[in-house]
Amino acid sequence: MSKIAETVQQLALPIIRDLDMEIVHIEYVKEGKNYFLRVFIDKDTGVDIEDCERVSERLSEKLDEVDPIPHNYYLEVSSPGAERPLKKKNDFEKAVGKRVYIKTYEPVEGEKIFEGTLTKFEDECVYIDIVIKTRKKQVVIPLNKIALARLAVSF
Repeated sequence: MSKIAETVQQLALPIIRDLDMEIVHIEYVKEGKNYFLRVFIDKDTGVDIEDCERVSERLSEKLDEVDPIPHNYYLEVSSPGAERPLKKKNDFEKAVGKRVYIKTYEPVEGEKIFEGTLTKFEDECVYIDIVIKTRKKQVVIPLNKIALARLAVSF
């Protein structure tokens, strides 16, 4: 996480907690000639547009007061969406029983990409049931080998 994203997280955390939400991810990126500060939020019942507006207004006031970013940028507050990233241990624990997509830094059982049902998170490992043709198989992936993890939408 960039220094700006870390600073914004510290400023946003009390606001988000006060509204009974959580920060999923914060990113500060340059796209073309514009800078974007994106704050992804969530709560147990899901996030709606009013939640995003409340956080945006309160966070914008705090950012104007502290002024941690030296140039112009766009603030975007939104839900992480249906394919929410899984980053923290708590994210994996909440995703047990759900479909996930996982990409690893190095092969696990000869593969680097997995999609299946997360059945357990224990001892710093993710347990995922995958289906190969018609055969169900459980794969155990150590947390430190995961490059990317997110919820997966199935049709």
